Amino acid sequence: MDKKKSLTKVERQKLEEERAQTQAELERLREYLRTAPEPSSDEADLEVYEREKNLALVRRLEQKLAEIDYALRTAQKGTYGICERCGKPIDPERLAALPETTLCVKCKNDLEKAARRAARGSVV
Repeated sequence: MDKKKSLTKVERQKLEEERAQTQAELERLREYLRTAPEPSSDEADLEVYEREKNLALVRRLEQKLAEIDYALRTAQKGTYGICERCGKPIDPERLAALPETTLCVKCKNDLEKAARRAARGSVV
């Protein structure tokens, strides 16, 4: 299906605000990780846990930033808000909640179910 959809001013603003917030949080976490003091032996386990948790947050924020950038690129191509899997329009309420999404609810659910089935199949 060759559908074109332009990004509205509100949608573009939401994506850009989401990008700025994500970038700021990412920079804050990276700075924290750079400047965190070395733990004493008594604090080591807790500090290692906190560091791993923060590194996981950094990875998730980097992924989210990439998704937002991708959404902005799809807007330039005129395909923002069109499901990449089925080609149908993504519900505006979904886009309002997750402006970086590229899948409609049905396709996202289908992919998650398939991933869960695959994970269960690999755990024997």
